[in-house]
Amino acid sequence: MRLPGRMAAAIEVLADMEARKRPASEALKGWALEHRFAGAGDRAAIGNLVYDALRKRASHAWRMGEDTPRALVLSVAVKDWNQDINALNQDFSTDRFAPESISEAEALRLSSDSVFDAAPDHVKADVPEWLAAPLERNFGADWVEQGRGMATRPPLDMRVNRLKAERTRVEKSLSRFAPQPTAIAPDGLRLPSGPNDARTANVQADEGYQKGWFEVQDEGSQIVALLAGAQMGEQVLDLCAGAGGKTLALAAAMGNTGQIFAYDTQRTRLAPIHERLKRNGVRNAQVRNPDTGALDDLVGKMDRVVIDAPCTGTGTWRRRPDTKWKLSPAQLEARLADQIQVLDEATRFVRPGGELVYITCSILPQENDDQIAAFLERHTGFEPVSLTARWDSLFPHAPNPLSTGPDAITLTPATTDTDGFFCTVLRRN
Repeated sequence: MRLPGRMAAAIEVLADMEARKRPASEALKGWALEHRFAGAGDRAAIGNLVYDALRKRASHAWRMGEDTPRALVLSVAVKDWNQDINALNQDFSTDRFAPESISEAEALRLSSDSVFDAAPDHVKADVPEWLAAPLERNFGADWVEQGRGMATRPPLDMRVNRLKAERTRVEKSLSRFAPQPTAIAPDGLRLPSGPNDARTANVQADEGYQKGWFEVQDEGSQIVALLAGAQMGEQVLDLCAGAGGKTLALAAAMGNTGQIFAYDTQRTRLAPIHERLKRNGVRNAQVRNPDTGALDDLVGKMDRVVIDAPCTGTGTWRRRPDTKWKLSPAQLEARLADQIQVLDEATRFVRPGGELVYITCSILPQENDDQIAAFLERHTGFEPVSLTARWDSLFPHAPNPLSTGPDAITLTPATTDTDGFFCTVLRRN
């Protein structure tokens, strides 16, 4: 397929998402199943057009004066992919799969940036209007720039599994992709995102991945797993383990010593962890299924309870941009209630002197600083640990992350070149 046909396909996928109210990943998969002639390069390019349109949906729509799939894809092709309007029209005329030619009115909008002189800040930041106020409260005068960071393409990050390999060994295994060491996480490797129709490397087909030498994990997730502070020989409860990404990182940090109890309230989320633990050579993790009384024997005994809390996922907008425009105040309120419940539940398991680690992949203050302030009012037996001091100890040569004080860390694409994460640590008196 040529670019015109790929653009037409992207328009079709976006229209399907809107009509059937389904995620981008499902719409793209559905299109591929119905168009089996499309090769891997075609599918990658169509996916890039769709995700680029969604990442900057507000600004593309403002430029074009409408939020239609066609308007979004045309804006991506010209403004993000640097395609010449006249050349595109020429290609459209010779490709039977192409969209309709670009009109004079569309060309005028595509040729000018002056339209943004009057654009509101939430459009410049490419975020939903109702989230402008909390983002400004969280990031201050830099909030628009932080929003723009969330609208960029993400890299592919990997964490070297120190239980089985060294970083140099994994670099050699993946040398055909030219991986780069991550800037902050000591065991991370990165494949930067490519431009336009660039395909993401399938590193999971690599022999090293099959042998458990590395896991695909954003550098931000690697960083907060280290900030959790798990030590060798400790008893650790991963209370919202999900598929086990942070469980694996904790196991490596602990050198396969002590004991990690991996738990989640949903069996389906927990299901992949078993194969991953085996492949990674983890021997110090015990999976606890969500059965009645499954954690009763751990009450008051844990050195560390890690909460990778249910949240809005606003920190992952680069990877899941469709969720940015679907998020509602009601969904935020539901996640806040979930967080209160899991935080209060976690206190049962922390021994005196032990630590409670609270992590979200959110950039909203309601889920982060506000949630912790409310927790400390409910539970006076806990006090914050200086996380900025822990950061300086773990990452002495790294740039300083965002922080509203010494007790919490916020990671963002614009500041740390990672997904968005929040982390704080509370010690029980």
